[in-house]
Amino acid sequence: MAVLPYSIPRTLVGTPPPGAIPLSFSGSRVIRCCSTVELSSSRRDFNRTRTCALANRRNVIGVILLGGSSLVTGGFEAGGAGLPPEDKPKLCDESCVKELENVPMVSTESGLQYKDIKVGGGPSPPVGFQVAANVVAMVPSGQIFDSSLEKGQLYIFRVGSGQVIKGLDEGILTMKVGGKRRLYIPGQLAFPKGLTSAPGRPRVAPNSPVVFDVSLEYIPGLEADEE
Repeated sequence: MAVLPYSIPRTLVGTPPPGAIPLSFSGSRVIRCCSTVELSSSRRDFNRTRTCALANRRNVIGVILLGGSSLVTGGFEAGGAGLPPEDKPKLCDESCVKELENVPMVSTESGLQYKDIKVGGGPSPPVGFQVAANVVAMVPSGQIFDSSLEKGQLYIFRVGSGQVIKGLDEGILTMKVGGKRRLYIPGQLAFPKGLTSAPGRPRVAPNSPVVFDVSLEYIPGLEADEE
């Protein structure tokens, strides 16, 4: 199991909420990436394809947290990225970035800005629900400092509960399942204590802006209940 890129104890997360599993870049619970979800005729049978192990999916807590300790008050101690920059998988490649130039920027009262790469067709996550998402986190120059794609695992976290940095928490709440979004997160909604550098990973200065590409894959439990 991999850890979400932003857990409070060591990465993007602060003090975990009651009942949460402490997050660390090397020990969080995640689910191996599977972009396709298939629902059988029975509501009890909710199976992800492509050999994706989803045991006790509703109880899985990821490690992309940023709000309380590590991501918010502590340094980022996760291991460095393993692939060279040119080989790192992306949610938005060069052609996508060019197309985004023509996409309207949405600004919120908090200072968060975003552009939708793709608007999803599924539900939006209710506050308090867990979500399964792919996340590619970058500094403004485009250097990646965390990526679920590189790990080959989805990040699982509970929205609206302070498990992740404020900018990610706010930005994913208005997404729909199947959607992709680029979040332009200002420093006050990112990492108060910054993240230390590591081989293959740039340093993130305290209270500096970051850019997250996010794809909302599914909402554990919600889709099954709606069938």
